[in-house]
Amino acid sequence: MPNLLETGAAWLADKRHEHLTTSVTYRRGGNSVTLQATIGRSEFASDSAEPIIETWQARDYIIRVIDLVLAGAATTPERGDTIDETQGAIVYQYEVMAPPGQTPWRYADDFRREFRIHTKHVGTT
Repeated sequence: MPNLLETGAAWLADKRHEHLTTSVTYRRGGNSVTLQATIGRSEFASDSAEPIIETWQARDYIIRVIDLVLAGAATTPERGDTIDETQGAIVYQYEVMAPPGQTPWRYADDFRREFRIHTKHVGTT
């Protein structure tokens, strides 16, 4: 018997991918791939600088695991990779990163079908 939660999650992820994504270019060194991503955000808080609570906001890109293929090989996101997002004539560049003590990506679902990649804006052209 199929896992109903996994089947439902897959259906929902497919609908999100079909209707709520934008085209972005994922880059690592000289390799790149154009793929569809849902844009989101994450907020992190740290009380390491007591008595001040520092907050950090990331622009997130949710992509399918099967779509992240660089130089012919499936891969996982890495710090320092970049994502280019084009809006009209402007290209916004985001670097894969997270605040200290956090990972720059995580699986976006319980079945490891999608990555949630945390980024920061680093440039505009």
